[in-house]
Amino acid sequence: MNETHTTNITPIILSGGAGTRLWPLSRRQFPKQLLPLTGDQTMIQNTALRVAPEHGFDAPIVVCNEDHRFVIAEQMREVAIAPRAIVLEPHARNTAPAIAAAACLLPRDTIMVALASDHLIDATQDFRASVAQAVKAARDGWLVALGVPPTRPETGYGYIEEGDQILADGVLNIRRFHEKPDADRAKTYVESGLHLWNASIFVFKAGAYLDELALLAPAVLGAATASVDTAMRDLDFVRLDAESFAAAPSISIDFAVMEKTKRAAVARLASDWSDVGSWEEMWRHSEHDEHGNARVGDVITVDTSGSYIRSDGRLVATLGLTDHVVVATKDSVMVAPRTRAQDIKLLAEKVAAAGRSEHDSHVRVYRPWGYYEGIDAAPGFQVKRIMVKPGERLSLQKHAHRSEHWIIVSGRARVTIDERIFELEANQSTYVPVGSIHRLENCEAEPLLMVEVQCGDYLGEDDIIRLEDNYHRS
Repeated sequence: MNETHTTNITPIILSGGAGTRLWPLSRRQFPKQLLPLTGDQTMIQNTALRVAPEHGFDAPIVVCNEDHRFVIAEQMREVAIAPRAIVLEPHARNTAPAIAAAACLLPRDTIMVALASDHLIDATQDFRASVAQAVKAARDGWLVALGVPPTRPETGYGYIEEGDQILADGVLNIRRFHEKPDADRAKTYVESGLHLWNASIFVFKAGAYLDELALLAPAVLGAATASVDTAMRDLDFVRLDAESFAAAPSISIDFAVMEKTKRAAVARLASDWSDVGSWEEMWRHSEHDEHGNARVGDVITVDTSGSYIRSDGRLVATLGLTDHVVVATKDSVMVAPRTRAQDIKLLAEKVAAAGRSEHDSHVRVYRPWGYYEGIDAAPGFQVKRIMVKPGERLSLQKHAHRSEHWIIVSGRARVTIDERIFELEANQSTYVPVGSIHRLENCEAEPLLMVEVQCGDYLGEDDIIRLEDNYHRS
């Protein structure tokens, strides 16, 4: 399903990471790129606005996994960005196959700028100026990486060593890529003045990238091409063929192409940049009080300094802490020294290994029709708060193990229970017996809020048999 639409510069926004080092805020079903970590807008919204059509870019292609598709579509709508496509990866295969799939959707002479959805870039005009420099070399067939002049010896980033061949104004060849160094080597890199942080932002022609894949990583190219050729349209999404895409090796664009190609170039990114990959980075990029603390939410501190303290609800009070991270969500509290910020992913992995839901999802779980939020639970029952967006409706469904009691809090609901269709207003309720075919709809212009009490011997989310669904879910 190759397209022939002519573009200028097409952003490829990659949204596949889980952000486990920012647990408990970032979780598998709602990772950091979908969160408003540094302002009112989410990271992916900021990324899309940075390369919006009003700044001379074409509509973006967003590459994401299936679990996040409706949330990403809604977040793009909220900032008036209409993606050219939202491409669904059926399997996580790292950046090289993801970018290849996007390239296969574009004319070969299209300039692509591939960038992560979860990076912080403060000076957006300087960023766009750096992209414009990279485009000059990309038009001549170079594959250009953006490198950030380092401000400190950072061991959490890879480095790019500049060459001495000028390829275009502000663009040099790359002498060598360097993996994440130890502290002494990082200090040497910074002092040399020739080493840049690898920002994982790349600019090249779609055809040039695909040609290099043919030479250096043909298995990636073959899998990506086949998955696009047999892709399916699903609502507003492009669903890559699962079997074809599974054949792609899981490999980054750095390892697959950039470290091997003879066409690698680098342009300096003249902007403050961070991958916001840890709570240490969040502390560094936050406003500090007179004691060096970054405080977010309902926080009170005494004799506390150099710490990042965040509450997403309850009051968090600290006494006598120095250089720590404290993050409290509705269902978890995480405390760690700032010096161990890179290791918080180990906590997330242990939570996952224990089979805890706190690794996967928050108390509030988003669905294409709205969200539900757990309020209380015990053996035999659970209580949820449900919001249905205007004009949306849940699937026509039934349950084998549970009954449900619905109490309308605000708005007006249209309810289907077997052969009955009726409406409920605030302070009215109904009962859905086990096995009954039912549906909830919001036909009004305001959100519908409801409390649901579930009772039964099994209350898992997989006890849903969908008979009809607006969102093509099974």
